[in-house]
Amino acid sequence: MSFDLVFFGGTGDLTWRKLMPALLQAFRHGKLPGGGRILAVAREERSDDDYRDFIRQRFDEVDPAKRPSDAEFAEFGRMLHYMQMDLSQPGDYAKLKRWLDEPRAEEGRSAPADTVVLYLATSPHLFTVICEQLGAVGLNGERVRVVLEKPLGHDLRSAREINAVVRSVFREAQAFRIDHYLGKPSVQNLSALRFGNALFEPLWRRESIANIQITIAESLGVGTRGDFYDRTGALRDMVQNHALQLLTMIAMEPPPTADAFAIRDEKLKVLKSLKPFTPQSVQRDVVRGQYRAGSVDGKPVHGYLEEEKVPAGSQCETFVALRTEVQNWRWAGVPFYLRTGKRLSGRDAHIVVNFRPVPHPIFGGTGQPNKLVIKLQPEDGLELHLMAAKGGVGSGSEALSPVSLDLDFDKAFPHQRVGAYERLLLDAIAGRLNLFVRSDEQEQAWAWVEPILQSWAQDGSGPRPYAAGSWGPPAASALVARDGFMWDEEQ
Repeated sequence: MSFDLVFFGGTGDLTWRKLMPALLQAFRHGKLPGGGRILAVAREERSDDDYRDFIRQRFDEVDPAKRPSDAEFAEFGRMLHYMQMDLSQPGDYAKLKRWLDEPRAEEGRSAPADTVVLYLATSPHLFTVICEQLGAVGLNGERVRVVLEKPLGHDLRSAREINAVVRSVFREAQAFRIDHYLGKPSVQNLSALRFGNALFEPLWRRESIANIQITIAESLGVGTRGDFYDRTGALRDMVQNHALQLLTMIAMEPPPTADAFAIRDEKLKVLKSLKPFTPQSVQRDVVRGQYRAGSVDGKPVHGYLEEEKVPAGSQCETFVALRTEVQNWRWAGVPFYLRTGKRLSGRDAHIVVNFRPVPHPIFGGTGQPNKLVIKLQPEDGLELHLMAAKGGVGSGSEALSPVSLDLDFDKAFPHQRVGAYERLLLDAIAGRLNLFVRSDEQEQAWAWVEPILQSWAQDGSGPRPYAAGSWGPPAASALVARDGFMWDEEQ
């Protein structure tokens, strides 16, 4: 299958920092279909060779494991092309269409590509104009797919406006709304864990589970992206998409098939079942914070208000913790705690499923309830925490000690792992929608967070301060302690 992959925003950070390294890995692994071309479009004037040199130099700034050798890049680089485009000019879209439609004998092509993937790695405010212009020149036929990078909109209204334009140009099956957390191997294994094994699904309900915690922590600050981040904040940047998508994967009912539409139907049901927020419950169940100066990895770091391009006196939140419930028979009464933030104690993303204690303990000591930890970063894996007898002379049969069964996916499946963006790019080329977000899912997620945004807009108190290098404001611990629980690192 031949393909053309077009990156709008071809010189931007996302393209060279994430997408190009992911494509190189797919190329290394022999997974890119043959006859492929990669076209970057941007405003600057460059030749194909200039762009190849630009990408080659940018590879020096990514993870060393993802850097190509000179020979490797020479082969990969032959796939790379560049086109200067002004995204506001209709004539430039006509030029793009001619480039995609013309056979190129020198590249061994006698016909246009079987598949065209148009990846919008631009600011979301350009999505509507790009889609409208693509439709105007006919770049929306059956062989065309469009990938929309997050954040898709700034609120429910803007998300609906973008989706309305996308739907006016492309069919839903052509629109790939990307959330790179869904491409992580551990997230993909959530479905396998639950629906491919007989062990967990009978326990995956309110009778056995005490609470579920989802943490997406970053030790980095906003860096040089202060102006962008200040317009976004942690709730829009991480909760509305990544954290809620993880919640749906944990809480969804078993789909009838592994078909993309069946899976996304079940995820939508979870989003519709989330307990809605009121102004009163936002005050009680949502904590927002903003980092101050502190220490990360033993080094002093600035507070958010001292970061580059951050407006003076900004009330943008860099941390969010919240409590919610899924109001259905499976999960009634089980609290779900979501937490995300910048400049926290470490770079750590995980899901913790805390099981209820045994109903009648017969061993001495308090023991610890079982828990399942699904690790997302910095490594992918599963840990099942159990209680076992210590054994040994004089220990007594009643002595229990916590032990864990640890599955490291990199060790379990050596040489078979693929990164999140690599997996999602390959899925977009192949037309697999399972790990992408449908428009109704995305709009329902915005509808759920909207009362929080509205409440904050009317609350002049602003975010709570927390020291960089901590786990956020003390109120986040109090939020969980109110139910008699603790965050995982506090246990």
